[in-house]
Amino acid sequence: MAEQTKHILQAALSAIPTSISRAVDYEILAKDFIADDIWAYIQEGADKPSQDQINRQAFERWQWLPRRLKPIHQGSAESHLLGQLHAYPMLLAPIAYHGLVHPQGELAMAQAAAALQTGLVVSSLASRRLEDIAETFYATAAEMQIEAAPLWFQLYWQADIEQNKQLIERAVKAGYQAIVWTVDAQYKRSEFQLPEGVTAVNLVSDSQEKYTSHVLDKHIVFQSSLAQQETDWATLDWIKQQTSLPVIVKGLLAPIDVLTAQQKGADAVVISNHGSRVLVDAVSPLSVLPDIKKALGNDAMPLIVDSGIRSGNDIAKALALGADAVLLGRPQLYALAVAGSLGVAHLIHLYRAELEMTMAQLGCDSVAALSPDYLWDVLRSR
Repeated sequence: MAEQTKHILQAALSAIPTSISRAVDYEILAKDFIADDIWAYIQEGADKPSQDQINRQAFERWQWLPRRLKPIHQGSAESHLLGQLHAYPMLLAPIAYHGLVHPQGELAMAQAAAALQTGLVVSSLASRRLEDIAETFYATAAEMQIEAAPLWFQLYWQADIEQNKQLIERAVKAGYQAIVWTVDAQYKRSEFQLPEGVTAVNLVSDSQEKYTSHVLDKHIVFQSSLAQQETDWATLDWIKQQTSLPVIVKGLLAPIDVLTAQQKGADAVVISNHGSRVLVDAVSPLSVLPDIKKALGNDAMPLIVDSGIRSGNDIAKALALGADAVLLGRPQLYALAVAGSLGVAHLIHLYRAELEMTMAQLGCDSVAALSPDYLWDVLRSR
């Protein structure tokens, strides 16, 4: 076990530090618990260290226009998505290799999500078996005698089509309630080497090999073995044929792609630029969300947003602009590193408190009440 955890800079605390009062505080503290190379990997953008500023600037563009003297004492942030109940309109996003920051990895994350009745999306690149994560998730809910929150499985397409089929079958058998197919990260630079003891245990070993180009190569990406694994819209139909679970397409930004996903049978879409990790200067999901909502018209296909969300206030802005829910990314790793499952549970609580406070100050007693009418476009007023 020591060999498998020697990459962890400092063991997670057994109590919440008194210095943490906001969700963003975990990032400030996390650097003391995570080794420099792992920290750089978690934080990395697509060739630009400051790339995530695009996502943050999109949130800062919008300021609140609250309504006063509206009763909210019987309010609730509860929501429904794909026929599933969510105590709050947020889920923990699929992130690879939780074992980089905590010995229990995704098992600790599953405990926290289940205890706080928060949806969890498990990555194909998890460092724990997807069956063990599901078992921990449902066992925690049962032990606490609470209804289990939604549990989804995120699929990275594998070159061997049989392995994709097996992953979906395993997820269904283990009790996952949706398949989230990620389509925006097939072509991605990564020079990070996983430490000993951390691996994508749910994939066969050769599926994790990296493609490397050479100076004299005629083609670098085009016509490479990496490009030969590409997917298209027919892949969505294939996935839907494998399962009766809802299939969510993650990683779309262009309104036309969202419309196509709807026409091809997607049950929901995650508007995402992958946390600004894959394409330099890719538009922020929040910036394009109003155009996507307009393109869909009155259609009820759920829209989920991620990338750059760092507070409950951010969640409220995404909901007001048309999102049905959000995914929380990097912050879950910060909290896991600092205080394990307790830290993640506390982080979720802080997000919820910040969201409810924002809604109450605005005069919104439900998620459905949030709308663009409560937002002021700073750029428009200049």
